[in-house]
Amino acid sequence: MSSDGDKGELLKALRLDSTQREGSASPARGLRIALILLAVLLLIGAAYTWLSLRSQRFELEAATAAPLAADRGPAAVLQATGYVTARREATVSAQITGTLTEVLIEEGEQVKAGQVLARLDDTAQRASLAQTRAQLKAATALRVQYQAQLDQARRDLQRNQQLVDADAVSRQVAEQSQTQVDTLAAQVQAQSKQEELAQAQIDGAQVQLGYAVIRAPFSGVIIAKAAQAGEIVSPISAGGGFTRTGVGTIVDMDSLEIEVDVNEAYINRVHPHQPAQAVLDAYPDWNIPAHVIAIIPTADRSKATVKVRIGIDQKDPRILPDMGVRVSFLETAPASDVTVAPRGLLIPASAIVERAGHSVVFAIENGRTRAHPVRVAASYGELRLVDGIADGAQVVRAPPPDLRDGAAVTVRPP
Repeated sequence: MSSDGDKGELLKALRLDSTQREGSASPARGLRIALILLAVLLLIGAAYTWLSLRSQRFELEAATAAPLAADRGPAAVLQATGYVTARREATVSAQITGTLTEVLIEEGEQVKAGQVLARLDDTAQRASLAQTRAQLKAATALRVQYQAQLDQARRDLQRNQQLVDADAVSRQVAEQSQTQVDTLAAQVQAQSKQEELAQAQIDGAQVQLGYAVIRAPFSGVIIAKAAQAGEIVSPISAGGGFTRTGVGTIVDMDSLEIEVDVNEAYINRVHPHQPAQAVLDAYPDWNIPAHVIAIIPTADRSKATVKVRIGIDQKDPRILPDMGVRVSFLETAPASDVTVAPRGLLIPASAIVERAGHSVVFAIENGRTRAHPVRVAASYGELRLVDGIADGAQVVRAPPPDLRDGAAVTVRPP
């Protein structure tokens, strides 16, 4: 009996307590449960995100991929941005200081060369002209007086000479008459010079009077009106805000051209007389034919660029000074070369976006987007020649950053 009791006590001592076994195993099981719950939540979140993206609908504009036309022209080898500038632009001012009595111009007005733009108060100039004319008349009258005296002295000299020959008077009388003639002749000559001086003063006064009328130096358009009647204008700055240095600014619209900055690393792609194509920021669908006039032979050290002058082949009133413009420099091939048309489809440049470091185009198929990696082969103004999509495919213009593959799309009319 005692031996069986001892064995029972021994087995009871070796048996593990259930509370101790459950307490030691609960931390590991709790960690596994937490990991499983986290994985489930991540799967649910991913599924929700995928479903929300699938259900989200974008309203976008689309364009159709089209093949390159045979007459599309050469491709662009380089693009640069710049501004429209005027080679003939002048701020018109007076050549004398004076008060404006009339300003006959307004912004946007067409003017001809020599047209009167403004007038100054010319009271002082007219008075000076009248004074010089009076001086001329006085000089002329005095010359006439001296001339009459000279004529009389010559007659006296002739009579005295006859009397000397007849020994009626002494030779001294004849010599005095000759001296009188020479003196009066000199006075007549001096007075003639005074007349010339007075006439020169009249010419100067007339020039000063002409400065009171401000005229257009060339034909063009008024782009700025800088002064009003009653203000003082001066060819030099007199300081302060009460004196104007200009009346208005004229631009010769026939002298408009384009200046662009080309990165010096690509300036070897540009040469004089090279064909180009310009697109104004204000009219992105308008391609303007142009050509390279000259490459300015200096570089901008701070920007590492070289300035290039571009001539505009097609003049148009819509082209205005200081407009932003983008220029595509077109390739030129020798006439003997056989031109091989590049392969690919034309799409808008805005349809190409970067995704994960690759150029991607979103095509629209059955109401949803499908991303297609593409490679740009050439540029034609606002269009890009690419491969990787089918002919006639609809592509999304300017895809938003959150547009993804498989998104629902509604095509918005242009």
